[in-house]
Amino acid sequence: MNKDQVKGVAQQVKGKLNEAVGKATGNKSQELKGDLQQVAGGIRQTFGNAKARIRKSGY
Repeated sequence: MNKDQVKGVAQQVKGKLNEAVGKATGNKSQELKGDLQQVAGGIRQTFGNAKARIRKSGY
């Protein structure tokens, strides 16, 4: 795993935690923040996956 993959997964986990806390406390702002963090983490992880595939193919 490269650093983008790791950071993407970490960001998704933080997002899930923020979303859960937001739902539990009724804080829509924190819930939305969690959703956005999950999306951003997924994008970063996908970018890391693409980088890994490119490196594996020899470019």
